[in-house]
Amino acid sequence: MENLSIEEKRRIVEETIEKYMKYLNPGLARLYKFANLTTVEWRGEGAKVFDIFGEAYIDCIGGFGVFNVGRNHPRVVERVIEQLRRLPLSSRTLFNKHQADLAEMLAAITPGNLQYSFFCNSGAEAVEGALKLARLYTKRKKFVSALGGFHGKTFGALSVSGRDVYKKPFEPLLPGTEQVPFNDLEAMEQAVDEDTAAVILEPIQGEGGVILPSPEYLKGVREICTRKGALLILDEVQTGLGRTGKMFACEHYGVIPDIMTLAKGLGGGVVPLGAFVSTAEIWQVFEDNPLIHSSTMGGNPLSCVAGIETLKVLQEEDIPAQAAAKGAYLLEKLEELQREFPEIIQEVRGLGLLIGVELFDADAASLLAMEMAQRKVLVVYTLNNPRVIRLEPPLTITREEIDTVLSALHDALGEVQAIVQEVRG
Repeated sequence: MENLSIEEKRRIVEETIEKYMKYLNPGLARLYKFANLTTVEWRGEGAKVFDIFGEAYIDCIGGFGVFNVGRNHPRVVERVIEQLRRLPLSSRTLFNKHQADLAEMLAAITPGNLQYSFFCNSGAEAVEGALKLARLYTKRKKFVSALGGFHGKTFGALSVSGRDVYKKPFEPLLPGTEQVPFNDLEAMEQAVDEDTAAVILEPIQGEGGVILPSPEYLKGVREICTRKGALLILDEVQTGLGRTGKMFACEHYGVIPDIMTLAKGLGGGVVPLGAFVSTAEIWQVFEDNPLIHSSTMGGNPLSCVAGIETLKVLQEEDIPAQAAAKGAYLLEKLEELQREFPEIIQEVRGLGLLIGVELFDADAASLLAMEMAQRKVLVVYTLNNPRVIRLEPPLTITREEIDTVLSALHDALGEVQAIVQEVRG
């Protein structure tokens, strides 16, 4: 396939776009074409993705937080290939060593006394399981979450997410859900009552626009939940596994949840893998009927060996510390760009390598993403706040690659500013 002629590669691109139009989603195809992303991704390495023509793009989307250890990390890939040849999927009737080993590793690295894990395939599935566990344990029905939060697009996960544009078309959703403003302890105090099974929050709102909590917020929510008998679910699907400069974002704030959800980077950017993790006390409700919550594909040997090797790489290569240092450097340089382009950039904020650049206008953010793509850097706006451009590269991105991103961003901002000034007259 690598020896294809230019004509053959062009034909593949044209056929792929046509098949999107006919068999996948014409609206998505038009969106990609509007953004001038009219090529086909072909291979990946580290912080780069290469298209079918061999053009390299620095990936500052990072699969929305999937490639924490980089694309195609050789250790993870090798373990997956080895397991693929031996036994990729489970019989579901015999003990699965790799699932047991991965659960043990998560118990060792997660905060507090989180001990038991259930493995699934995605973040949304992990959230669904966490909500079910909270109801089963507390025998309560209500869930409280935050406006601007994002927990997935399945029915339960969507019900506790916080943007109407994704929710309204599918109502009625899960009953007994309430959203309150993020960072508002008074509103949380009012919302959590004797019927609340759990509060579910992202430690840092990702799709909400990279919104960081105030120093006292998560501790305050923890206290409210403990006092009122509700569980605290922290959704670390995007913020976990080194993304923010610590293994889990909740560690920055000294808060231990009752249930934690994980996914995205857990499979090493090679195999889909999600999980929810909780304490021995809470997990007891699963013992009488261990099949009350199950997944045919969840916890398969292939995904679990990817997870095991990913956790080893994260720790042995000290990737959370890398994210902290690289993120601090990137944030400092972005603040310099904000001072240079005050009419375009309203604010930059973030922790580790989860950074948001908020522009004054959503159209300007879309234009900036397009300009960056033309400069071979991939960025995208956050789903719940389209004025915010997300910078979420693989945590293995090099300093040289960060400087290339910054140079491209400087030029793209200049182009956006010129267009905005021309439109304004």
